[in-house]
Amino acid sequence: MAISAKKERIEEINDRIINELFSMQDEKYRDFQAGLIPGVDGSEMIGVRTPELRKYAKKLVKEKAYEDFIHKLPHRYFEENQLHAFIVSELKDYSECIESLNCFLPYVNNWATCDQMSPKIFKKHKKELLKEIKKWIASGETYTVRFGIGMLMEHFLDDDFDEKYPKMVSLVKSDEYYVMMMIAWYFATALAKQYDSVIGYIEKKKLDKRTHNKTIQKAVESYRITPEQKEYLKTLKMK
Repeated sequence: MAISAKKERIEEINDRIINELFSMQDEKYRDFQAGLIPGVDGSEMIGVRTPELRKYAKKLVKEKAYEDFIHKLPHRYFEENQLHAFIVSELKDYSECIESLNCFLPYVNNWATCDQMSPKIFKKHKKELLKEIKKWIASGETYTVRFGIGMLMEHFLDDDFDEKYPKMVSLVKSDEYYVMMMIAWYFATALAKQYDSVIGYIEKKKLDKRTHNKTIQKAVESYRITPEQKEYLKTLKMK
């Protein structure tokens, strides 16, 4: 296929997808959502609810009608990014998923797209995934780092836990709010699942003050932390 013809086909497919997104538009929802996601301008939002986007992503993956869309970056609309995230989450081939993800992560510019992207295939490829997580966490890119920590939290705090993982997270140094908050989320979840292994990070104040105190706040709010643990954590808050 000639390059110009291929380009026209890709544009046609993307226009069709955008038109489909606008057909699902809820303007009141768009206006409400616009104030909840820093980094995304209101003009970049269409206003499509998440269940609709997930359903559409599954349809595109099932019909194998997504390849051109996910390779045309950057996207214009927030919902295109959300759709992209949900498509990647549905991919059943691990290699394709990682390749698509690594192409997309540099364009992720908000917490919602980052946090709602969770490929199902990762559960079957823990060893290979860990190598990617280490790269993401070391990238220095806000949402790539956040995503890497999120995947470490999701997949390596239960049977696959190792004490070297919280150490890896504790060594991340960043002034970026969304990285700091993900570190706090990670340690609060780790306290709920691996309390004895991670309490030392709080006792010895190995995190910066803001992240340390946010970790305690999140842990105290968790129903998975015992009342006794909560009371003890409160005594460790930095003044």
